Amino acid sequence: MKTNRLTVELGERSYEIVIGDSLLQQVPDLLAEAGVVSTSKLMIITDEHVAVRYLEPLRDALRAAGYNAIASVVEAGEQSKSLAVYERLMTEAIQGGLDRKSAILALGGGVVGDLAGFVAATFMRGIDFVQLPTTLLAHDSSVGGKVAINHPLGKNLIGAFHQPRVVIYDTKVLHTLPKREVAAGFAEVIKHALISDASFVDWLEENAARLWELDSELLGKAIERGCAVKAAVVSADETEQGQRALLNLGHTFGHAFEALSAYATLNHGEAISIGMCIAAKVAERIGLAQSGVYDRTKHLLSLYHLPTAWPKGLEPQDVLEAMKRDKKTVGGQLALVLPSAIGQAEIGKHVDEQLILTVMSEEAEAL
Repeated sequence: MKTNRLTVELGERSYEIVIGDSLLQQVPDLLAEAGVVSTSKLMIITDEHVAVRYLEPLRDALRAAGYNAIASVVEAGEQSKSLAVYERLMTEAIQGGLDRKSAILALGGGVVGDLAGFVAATFMRGIDFVQLPTTLLAHDSSVGGKVAINHPLGKNLIGAFHQPRVVIYDTKVLHTLPKREVAAGFAEVIKHALISDASFVDWLEENAARLWELDSELLGKAIERGCAVKAAVVSADETEQGQRALLNLGHTFGHAFEALSAYATLNHGEAISIGMCIAAKVAERIGLAQSGVYDRTKHLLSLYHLPTAWPKGLEPQDVLEAMKRDKKTVGGQLALVLPSAIGQAEIGKHVDEQLILTVMSEEAEAL
């Protein structure tokens, strides 16, 4: 498989997304190319599952190239995006001798990327970091510079915008993922298609069987197309003052599901999958989207073995209250991203809360 490169255009802070097979072996060369020097220490942050397979080979490659890297391993799962784990990593960075010229390498999925990026954004007021995503879901979170940790009352409420120096995406590692994680990753690929390109939606429908089996050629194309959507949106609106909010399709609902389930029942992809279905139903109900958008959205998500039904055990009123705590809420008003058609979405629709509650109640009663 060839190596593909995309650029996130942000002036002096522009950076490349490098996508290809077996790229973890090339990390030292790609770091040097991106301007990450070997004269200061690196810190690799990863989780316990990724560490078993990839930590030591990466450290060996870095050492051979003259880099000095310490490593910190966190528990796998959303619970690691906490103030307690953040404080521990800060302590390890200080004790490990990192300085202002150091860089942090985020080796893992979205949780590790968010956490490590927030450590990098705040250590000595900000040092370089590099995204080394190891999940399909992270094709979204590794691009764009949103870094954060969670609070018990809401997801990603403590965070910053801090762009990586480079994103190095080794597609070979995706073949070791559990199928549940593969499905979660496709939720974000589907989201990129639903907000931007009806032909991308068609392609995902037509190639669902081969993509589900992780056909190397098609998988690389799916990641490249998804990353290209994200890169274009971020380049135009880095700090989410306008169009970048499109990337939140399904997320206001999904983040509420995650928070209310204590980040234990649904993973991120599963939560936003259900959220995108509810957003489509709301859009049809208010007349923004024509009939059929909801059904096609559900069908596409189901092709990738994603949940589309209301999460068991959650009360619609509790979800609505959690949505009001979301960081996208302004002045107490929910600012939803809703589909206007397959491949198109609109931002900032202030929908009547009672209508949202009614739609969620219908979904809950359908169980």
